[in-house]
Amino acid sequence: MDQLSRHMQIEGITGNRITGRIYDPVPDNLAALKEVFRQAGNIAYFERTAEGHAVTYGYPPPKRRRRLWVNVLLFVLTVGTTLLVGSVNRGGNPFKHPLDLFLLGWPFSLSIILVLGSHELAHFVTARRLGVEATLPYFLPVPHPMTGTMGAFIRIQSPVPTKSALVRVGVSGPLVGFLVAIPVSFIGLLLSKPVAVDASQGIQLGSPLIFWLMSELAHPRLGPGMDLMLHPAAFAGWLGLFVTALNLLPIGQLDGGHVAYAVFGRRWQKLSWIVIAALVLLGFFWLGWPFWAVLVVVLGLRHPPPLDDLTPLKKLDWRLVAAAVLIMVLTFTPVPFGSFRF
Repeated sequence: MDQLSRHMQIEGITGNRITGRIYDPVPDNLAALKEVFRQAGNIAYFERTAEGHAVTYGYPPPKRRRRLWVNVLLFVLTVGTTLLVGSVNRGGNPFKHPLDLFLLGWPFSLSIILVLGSHELAHFVTARRLGVEATLPYFLPVPHPMTGTMGAFIRIQSPVPTKSALVRVGVSGPLVGFLVAIPVSFIGLLLSKPVAVDASQGIQLGSPLIFWLMSELAHPRLGPGMDLMLHPAAFAGWLGLFVTALNLLPIGQLDGGHVAYAVFGRRWQKLSWIVIAALVLLGFFWLGWPFWAVLVVVLGLRHPPPLDDLTPLKKLDWRLVAAAVLIMVLTFTPVPFGSFRF
């Protein structure tokens, strides 16, 4: 306790929670306190209170055993389901002609794996670089007739050290996924074919701003009464943009929720409810939005705090926050189903 009192005026101790005020300069004494707890084999959460500061400490969670075979198996199955969907949606019959699975299915499968995989690998690499324990991506193979997958995710297995790390881990996935989805989408759009509009043909897809801009560049002379029959790579890119927008919603433990917590702190939960209400209202345009709102509420709106909730964000973090907002504007579409066809 003497070591702690050198850096903090201790006013109360309740169990494993210490309240008081960290001496000025706060950054230097905060760093010293972190080292004291680290040498004692504890992890400590530092937060601001109405009266000053509080520290809650405990033993670090045990490291979980990694089962890489699960990641590999799910990845292989996802390649299979996306090949199957890609083949069938191009008119193939892989059950009768097995080669159709690869000859017709690979453009969609490769494209969607690239977009989803880059998103999750960016989270993984950034987390590990910042000292956060995280798993390799878990892909979700689902024989959905449009996608063949429900995406991918990583699991964070240790506390995030700072608000800065929270922003960087949260933004890295959408940012890299967005940068990969752009060339995938544009190449796919170049390979897409203009067709006469036929309400009975295909499924109409809403067009986020960035996808609309790319389609205008790829097909600048698309006249009235014409539409695009999207190439599988273009559809995969569209899906990647849609998933990016979903992940950037500032609610729950989505990527946007991480960023919003880092920016707004405990006020973040009020923003979450505002966004959930907005999603419910958007249900007048697409019923999927209320579904997502209910799903996030069921999964929980609580967000675990970083170990250091005191140190403010850096300039680079604020630039990443601005990039996340810009990407959200470019990828979000209120009506995901409504204009483009594949």
